Amino acid sequence: MQKQDNIIVGLDIGTTKICTVVGEMSGSDINIIGIGTHPSIGLRKGVVVNIESTVESIKKAVEEAELMAGCEISNVYAGIAGGHITGFNSRGIVAIKGSEVVQGDVDRVIDAARAVAIPMDREVIHVLPQEFIVDDQSGIQNPLGMSAVRLEAKIHIVTGAVTSAHNIVKCANRAGLDVCDIVLESLASGEAVLTEEEKQLGTALLDLGGGTTDLAIFSGNNIRHTFVLALGGNNLTNDIAVGLRAPVSEAEKIKIKYGTCVARDINTEETIEVPGMGGRKSRKLPRQILGEILEPRMEEIFTLVKREIYRAGMENAMTSGSVLTGGTSLLEGVIEVAESVFNLPTRLGKPQGISGLVDVVNNPMYATGVGLVLYGAKNQNAKKFRIRDTNIFNRVMNRMKNWFKEVV
Repeated sequence: MQKQDNIIVGLDIGTTKICTVVGEMSGSDINIIGIGTHPSIGLRKGVVVNIESTVESIKKAVEEAELMAGCEISNVYAGIAGGHITGFNSRGIVAIKGSEVVQGDVDRVIDAARAVAIPMDREVIHVLPQEFIVDDQSGIQNPLGMSAVRLEAKIHIVTGAVTSAHNIVKCANRAGLDVCDIVLESLASGEAVLTEEEKQLGTALLDLGGGTTDLAIFSGNNIRHTFVLALGGNNLTNDIAVGLRAPVSEAEKIKIKYGTCVARDINTEETIEVPGMGGRKSRKLPRQILGEILEPRMEEIFTLVKREIYRAGMENAMTSGSVLTGGTSLLEGVIEVAESVFNLPTRLGKPQGISGLVDVVNNPMYATGVGLVLYGAKNQNAKKFRIRDTNIFNRVMNRMKNWFKEVV
């Protein structure tokens, strides 16, 4: 078994599947050397509802990845999603003590920006700097070493329910894994599928999962807005099950095999066979019915996302268009529906910037898993988000230690 030093593992705990992606660092390159997936049973809309089932699914996905990669997995970067996730922008301002900006000043201004009242039942998951303003000079990405009197920071804060974050860590711990960091899934997907030009110019990334639809708006190389909608591929499956009076498991198979979101493009003579429930005979129905069921639901999801974009005042920030990823984006006609609702050029996002098992992970459904590996490689030396250090006493002690260091 290989040593863990140069190995980074992403654990995508999704509503429909749990996916483990193992990446090996060789210089600045990331080689994907193992992947394991297992159906997810213990989650609903991105939130853990059954710990035992989730732990079992994680164990099986990890075992499969370990076998393929030939290494032992002990540390993971875990993804988080769900309707409880909220993101908001904040800003802080500090005076510069010396003649130029040092790391301590950057830390202080970010602390000042994140000093907002957050309810006790919420946990800060990410503090993402958007830009720094040095003496009214805006748009600065890295202010270190600049001469300044005043430093201002604009940041994006992502928070989630404490219980949901704790449950994800608890499931990973019970499966024998340590969680290095919890990462917002849309942020991870952005690492895997977006080009530098798209991040710079402005793009909307939509991660269409089984239980949630995650939106992340990137502009100027930074994340500007995040939003999680608790609707996804499972709602489409349920619509088919109700509309065709078919079992949910069969409705999922029908969706994957015959599903389409554009009813007008379907040949009127095409038919599908729908198995009966409770021993009833199977029926033959025109395939067009699927388009009539799926198109309105897909339009509804995109319309709700569009409403959120306008509410946040971000409608002009997506110059390069939108990118769809996640398993549900593979459904036929999704790109056309997205283009008609958003009125933007839209493409399918597949993981890029990696080597190794590229053919295996070249699929939108693995975008989050690969993105977690890329995020882990980029933020290995960053300050880790440790859920066990959340009590106030530890925070105060750490603050006092830092203060003493500065004084001494």
